[in-house]
Amino acid sequence: MPLQIDPLRWQRACDLAAGWVEAGKAPAITFITGTANSITGPVSFGSRIIDEVAPLSEAPIYLVASITKPIVVMGAMLLVERGQLSLCDRVTEYIPEFGKQGKYGVEVRHLMTHTSGLPDMLPNNNELRASHATLQDFVQQTCDIGLDFPPGRGVQYQSMGLLILSEIMARITGQSCAAFLQKEIFEPRGMQDSVLGIPSAWYEHTPSPLSRCVDVRLTPEQQQAATWNWNSRYWRQLGAPWGGLFTSAQDLAKLSQCLLRGGKRDDGQPLFAPATVAAATRNQIEPMRDIAESDRRCKPWGLGWRLHWPTHSANFGDLLGPNTYGHWGATGTVMWIDPDHGTFAVILSSQPQEPTGHFLSRLSNSIAAAWV
Repeated sequence: MPLQIDPLRWQRACDLAAGWVEAGKAPAITFITGTANSITGPVSFGSRIIDEVAPLSEAPIYLVASITKPIVVMGAMLLVERGQLSLCDRVTEYIPEFGKQGKYGVEVRHLMTHTSGLPDMLPNNNELRASHATLQDFVQQTCDIGLDFPPGRGVQYQSMGLLILSEIMARITGQSCAAFLQKEIFEPRGMQDSVLGIPSAWYEHTPSPLSRCVDVRLTPEQQQAATWNWNSRYWRQLGAPWGGLFTSAQDLAKLSQCLLRGGKRDDGQPLFAPATVAAATRNQIEPMRDIAESDRRCKPWGLGWRLHWPTHSANFGDLLGPNTYGHWGATGTVMWIDPDHGTFAVILSSQPQEPTGHFLSRLSNSIAAAWV
């Protein structure tokens, strides 16, 4: 018998989130859950603007930070489907200048699995943002740096790997990663609220979806960076492929349902091939023999997707099936898809959660427990 939402348990989840907002622990929270063919929610609590009364819209738009990463990877996987890219291709086949400082052996697969040896952020990341650097500036400097370890010899979360993957996509397709995702994923799936980088038109015309965008409560470091923090126009428009996606809970629900259906849209037409979804959501570092066995077994990665990490509550919580996959974002967001139970959840907040995902994991548990 298919799982169903228990109304009492669902109300507990709503009360939990509402209580955090009322206590000032989170400025805004929106969440939604469902199966391949049904939706519960979304429900929202809080204010769009920090420390002000600004009611949320029916479909508030959040900066989801690193949830961007697996979506960019799924865009790249469309190129794999079409024979334009292979996971074993070396990055230098597409970006010759990347081969400096011992990076010749880095493959596309390494970029997608956090095994490239690239750093998460560049050493002068803050200075680049303060100078309003372009994505091409970030690409150039990533090409110039060395690796922290040889490719395929370790696992290190690496935002710059997603930057380089997006540059490969741009050089293959002749269009930006943002434009490619818009054309190939967001529009076909009906994700009308989703943009990798806010377009100038949102600032120049009214009415505008900008009025639905939720400000993030800034960390101390971000508060000192008025011109480049998460809420600045610069960052909102940069379209960082490692963390610049703006979207709604409803849009991420549409993507989750598509993945639960093996890549099919509502009309039954494939957005992704079933083989693509299967490859992206299975343990891709398990066969990498030079990576520590404990990481391959206990901290697995798919292609862009974080898989189920046993005894690790952060962000995903404790009650999900062993084949669960998803991602989290530093701005206070998480999405997960549990194919064992056929359920998904998207939690978007404006309260940064690093490093433990304290609120996210507890709310995730409460949502998962509502499925009976």
